Amino acid sequence: MPSTSNQKDNLETCVLKFSDLDLKDTSLINPNSRLKAELDGNTRKKYSFAKKKAFALFVKTKQVPAPSSECKEKWWKCCQQVFVAQSSIHRHVATQHAEDIYYQTASIVKQLTATLSASKSLTSLDKTTSLKEYLPHSHEVSAWLPDTSCFSLDELMSNQGSEEGEVLLYYCYCDLEDPHWVCAWQTALCQHLYLTGKVRIATEGINGTVGGSKLATRLYVEVMLSCPLFKDYMCKGDFKSSRGGAHCFPELRVGVFEEIVPMGISPTKISYKKPGIYLSPDEFHKEVEKFLSHENQEQSDTILLDCRNFYESKIGRFQGCLAPDIRKFSYFPSYVDENLDIFRQKRVLMYCTGGIRCERGSAYLKAKGVCKEVFQLKGGIHKYLEEFPDGFYKGKLFVFDERYALSYNNTVVSECSYCRAPWDQYKLCSTTQCRQLVLTCPTCQGQGFTACCVTCQDKGNRKASSLTQNSFKEECECTARRPRVPRESLLNCL
Repeated sequence: MPSTSNQKDNLETCVLKFSDLDLKDTSLINPNSRLKAELDGNTRKKYSFAKKKAFALFVKTKQVPAPSSECKEKWWKCCQQVFVAQSSIHRHVATQHAEDIYYQTASIVKQLTATLSASKSLTSLDKTTSLKEYLPHSHEVSAWLPDTSCFSLDELMSNQGSEEGEVLLYYCYCDLEDPHWVCAWQTALCQHLYLTGKVRIATEGINGTVGGSKLATRLYVEVMLSCPLFKDYMCKGDFKSSRGGAHCFPELRVGVFEEIVPMGISPTKISYKKPGIYLSPDEFHKEVEKFLSHENQEQSDTILLDCRNFYESKIGRFQGCLAPDIRKFSYFPSYVDENLDIFRQKRVLMYCTGGIRCERGSAYLKAKGVCKEVFQLKGGIHKYLEEFPDGFYKGKLFVFDERYALSYNNTVVSECSYCRAPWDQYKLCSTTQCRQLVLTCPTCQGQGFTACCVTCQDKGNRKASSLTQNSFKEECECTARRPRVPRESLLNCL
């Protein structure tokens, strides 16, 4: 059984390198037993040690400094809870994070086995050389965390429950050889700075939206721009900021995926490396102005295309745009395929929230070979509104956190689903387990209209105990009446 300090450090590196706290496998009944069964006899001997190490390191990632007024040296924070006793955090992790420990244990065993096999083939090398040198990445995650010793816990976590904090939105397309290491580093970095939010990592890059104090977000940007993986691809202007904080997200979720934005097509088939032509907010503004100035838009050779989902474009959009009535960006390729004729011999001006969906969306449209030219708004609506808050974009900007929308102008372009009065503030459907968003004004809310449709309203009026979980799924007028991929006529583009 490995027992040297070097080997223990290697195991810690393995855990941090491969951890992915966003992975879940609901089919696991007894993951530890299943893992044991999958191991060969030699590797099974390492299992017990690996599990203990995985558990200890998972707990360590939840550690936070205790307030200076307390005598305790450390506390732990997990799942929006603070634990002051080690036994309490151990109990919580054991009961609530068994699958996370399973995945980390599997990663340790896998990496340990590979490392030991490699070391046996290197007998000609100096035996005093650290085993860590043979790992795919020798750099420790902790080496890539900012020094926060000069800041108090209060400074780092300040304004987490107010509007004085900040939310960052960013993405970076670049080739990453080891997204799992980046995942472990991002998890440790966000926890180190008390940031919440979502970060998606893939071999094609990284996409994140995180919230915390302004000090924490500033440090986060500095670290990202100094990291060798991203510093040649990103600049400070690539981070879009808005008022908010850690309270805008229920938790931190960091994971490794095939795509950093889910279009549903492998990056090996449609690459980010072949996008449309970038237009700055000023250039895009002039193009939209030219487009809207046409007296006869039927003869225009330009289409202004919104790449977002229907609930985003409903509360805010560019004047004269074509806004697809789709629920997910993964439907966008099918939408293009079904409506290819409307793009034929057209100049397409594409836009989305922050620019990331246009990167691969424009690449997909270009690959069809029917458009004259494909352009995309660099930085998305976010950057456009920073320069043109009273420009051609009207209404609110939808965001994927608990704020739902950001306001840059006073224009309301949507209406209450019930009384048709001007209204653009979303709420979740009041019916349990329905995740649709609903536009219902205060007056209608006061009358009990808090569901997204009549079907859901009826469910809400019945006793929850008489309904099973499955009875809620897709039994909603909002989804039943909407085609998965709508067909457009040319008139819809005007």
